[in-house]
Amino acid sequence: MAAREGAEVEVVKRNELHRFAVLPKRWVVERTFGWLEKYRRLWKNCERKIHSTLQMTVLAFILATSKKMLNRL
Repeated sequence: MAAREGAEVEVVKRNELHRFAVLPKRWVVERTFGWLEKYRRLWKNCERKIHSTLQMTVLAFILATSKKMLNRL
């Protein structure tokens, strides 16, 4: 099934399962989610429409990035 979907399957030895490896872009995603956790309105989805939720997420991203850019000046 994986070959049909275009995915690649890799068998890993058991002793290689417990090694820690830093993924290059993971910290960017975790940092961004950390920025969004500061906005209380995003903690729970109390909006009636999905469009409002999407707009609040976009607004939170705009506010977070603008604050970061202003701190660099």
